[in-house]
Amino acid sequence: MRWSTVRDRDGRERVGVWRGDRLHPVPEETTLLTLIAEDRLGGAADAAADQEPVGDVELLAPIPRPPSIRDFMAFEEHVVTASAAIGLEVDPLWYSQPVFYFTNPASLLGPHADVAVPPGSQALDYELEIAAVIGREGRDLAPADAAGHITGYVLFCDWSARDLQGTEMKLNLGPAKGKDFASSCGPWMLTPDELAPAAAMTASVNGRPCSAGRLDTLYWSFAEMIAYASRGTRVVPGDLIGSGTVGTGCLLELSRVHGADAYPWLQPGDRVHLEAEGLGAIDAGVVPGPDPIPLRGGDPR
Repeated sequence: MRWSTVRDRDGRERVGVWRGDRLHPVPEETTLLTLIAEDRLGGAADAAADQEPVGDVELLAPIPRPPSIRDFMAFEEHVVTASAAIGLEVDPLWYSQPVFYFTNPASLLGPHADVAVPPGSQALDYELEIAAVIGREGRDLAPADAAGHITGYVLFCDWSARDLQGTEMKLNLGPAKGKDFASSCGPWMLTPDELAPAAAMTASVNGRPCSAGRLDTLYWSFAEMIAYASRGTRVVPGDLIGSGTVGTGCLLELSRVHGADAYPWLQPGDRVHLEAEGLGAIDAGVVPGPDPIPLRGGDPR
């Protein structure tokens, strides 16, 4: 099944399930997060089947306000190439444990929302990813059990300001402002039974094909990522677990391999199209952002 959250002409958020190319709304006023947390997707789908399909709506992120977003770095090809781009080799530690950072749930965008260049950045990049959606609470999960806590998958883009990211991580924290300005989700959440294990993933900029990869090239599985995420804490319904960038899935990698002139950073006016088999597409325009508000600078005390 494919589940979406939309905003109708009256500004109300509605939840619906797709049948073919038509979206049938759930009759009650609820959220996809509520249906997941209360284990009511099956009943809600049955109720929606009797409803007239809706049109003229704005697609939002399937879960517009997730409790948390953890974004991993689980594709080996990306790790190898991105590390080389900044003159490093892959730390052997990466092969012994998955790694993630928390990004900003308040800046999660729908599949057609524009992305503003963050203040002060001249190096905006996309990252082509897939994210798992947690359906059941769990803590200290074993990988063998963790897959049973996944209720669906979404297409995911972790927008990145490479210059801001590089500067702030010199201080041994982050990424922070290089990441938390925007993430995007695809148009629907797909239930696990319908996701192809080797789902194709592609990206283009201004109609030019740029990235191509497959989900089955993950080094760390989603079950392993979720097990690690739950270590010593809880994962809860609606949490997003990002895969990290698929190999070739960002301009940082492509410019390293083919040159910065061939794959320049994104600029206002560019259009980015990301797609994954079964998960739909993100089609986002890049727009100008504000200038940074200056902070006090000074000498050590």
